[in-house]
Amino acid sequence: MTTYKGINGFAVQSVATDPSPLDEGQVWYNNATYAFKLASLSTVGTWASGGNMATARGYLAGAGTQTAGLAFGGYNGTAAVANTEEYDGSAWTAGGNLGTGRRSLAGAGTQTSGLAFAGSPPATGTTEEYDGTSWSPGGTMGTARYLLAGAGTQTAGLGFGGFAPPRTGATEEYDGTSWTTGGTMATARNALGGAGTQTAGLGFGGYLGGSSYSNATEEYDGTSWTSGGNLNTTRGFLAGSGLQTAALAFGGGPFPSKTGATELYNGTTWSNNPTGLSTVRFALAGTGTQTVALAFGGGNPTSTSTEEWTGPGVATTKTITTS
Repeated sequence: MTTYKGINGFAVQSVATDPSPLDEGQVWYNNATYAFKLASLSTVGTWASGGNMATARGYLAGAGTQTAGLAFGGYNGTAAVANTEEYDGSAWTAGGNLGTGRRSLAGAGTQTSGLAFAGSPPATGTTEEYDGTSWSPGGTMGTARYLLAGAGTQTAGLGFGGFAPPRTGATEEYDGTSWTTGGTMATARNALGGAGTQTAGLGFGGYLGGSSYSNATEEYDGTSWTSGGNLNTTRGFLAGSGLQTAALAFGGGPFPSKTGATELYNGTTWSNNPTGLSTVRFALAGTGTQTVALAFGGGNPTSTSTEEWTGPGVATTKTITTS
């Protein structure tokens, strides 16, 4: 009789916890749940509920990864807040407060090396750096603004777009100490999404004024911006994650409507994911990669909701049933 060991050269492992990382086709027996399990590659991306934030807010900023996320600033429906929260992949806990409470700011970096910059109104260029415990002052941006986008790291940050006023396409680069002027975006806009690095940044969507929103994408090479593929869903007040060649855009909408639409960028074109955020919202924050991301907070009304993204092509666990 043909056996699993005979085919694969080894027996099915019996373990108390599911293995990680997973390989497609991997089979094991979980002796704690008394179930055979299989690792299978996801064909489409999915959002799943995570732990709720302690402070409901929109117009906040984020940094880090899905299992080590950082949320800071925002608007609680009454006033701008300074609250910082840290995510461990399951729950949020309180971190050190920003020195300056503000909304509509941008973020970059990691949970232990974060960057918060600009925000409010009135527009500010205030920058703060996070060490995993507390925030300390950094260099002030040349153009004070809010509703901008951010990308990069604490020592190689990128800030672009926003409302100064007026609406702007100004770009600035941070070296860990001070900001310097970079190339200007072709389309001046605020409430846009951002992803990537200082030398390979990505800006997409945004608000153009009046009832006009943008679906335009621009790519930054460390010097200048060039046009990329348009979003399928025109919107502002959205969030993003990932890299210039592997980005994720989600949420947002033409105010006051909201969308959970999720799109993936391959460096040339955006494609729609069949399912979007479970909680439709705008003025939310996001962080992570195109395959493993985090969406949290949001406005109208303010939200504590957190969702975790597993992108297509990621190995996921399935229980094998014998009935």
